[in-house]
Amino acid sequence: MIKVALQGAEFFAYHGFYAEEQLLGTRFLVDIETYFTPVSALHEDEISKTVDYQTLYNITSAEMKQPRNLIETVAQHILDAAIKQFPFVEKAVVTVKKMHPAMGGIVNNSAVTITYNKTSNDL
Repeated sequence: MIKVALQGAEFFAYHGFYAEEQLLGTRFLVDIETYFTPVSALHEDEISKTVDYQTLYNITSAEMKQPRNLIETVAQHILDAAIKQFPFVEKAVVTVKKMHPAMGGIVNNSAVTITYNKTSNDL
């Protein structure tokens, strides 16, 4: 099994349930992990034989530009787009972190993680 990941991709976006979050925006960090079994040896050195992390970044960037009320929704859309782009992925994990959310105290981040596991029903 091979893991291809992006860690700490940083974006400024306007996700949030409250009007001030949607108006002011904040920093977000996104982590994406994908796992797959290669169909052939990677000795061929072909990007088509793996998950292209530039494509993962592009997917994430596009989704982060779409304001949403919940970071759960953001994470799900990133996950759905990644699986659609790379249908051979067997497992994927997306974490979206909202940095320094307004909570009335010091909070480093709030976070949502969504995990996808391909099953025989998905084939």
